[in-house]
Amino acid sequence: MAEDVFKALADPTRRRILDELAERDGQTLFEICTRLVTKHGLGLSRQAISQHLAVLESAGLVHARRQGRYKFHDLNTEPLEHIAARWLKPDRPESTP
Repeated sequence: MAEDVFKALADPTRRRILDELAERDGQTLFEICTRLVTKHGLGLSRQAISQHLAVLESAGLVHARRQGRYKFHDLNTEPLEHIAARWLKPDRPESTP
């Protein structure tokens, strides 16, 4: 699981998506695309952003929820907390190498 998180975080566009969700959670694909263009000058297609969101979802960093016709994306920090706790609390035995 940690490998998926590191792979997801390796891409700067995905990190910017996470930054935007950290600033304002519960955004639609359209809102994320708009914020990436206006704040960061990223002119990626909606399909490209959607693929990035799929990678983040598979790593557990983003949770998607449907509400009516809309799909909202929420940041999930649990995978990051698990990784950080691995090094911040070395007295606790880790079950995976």
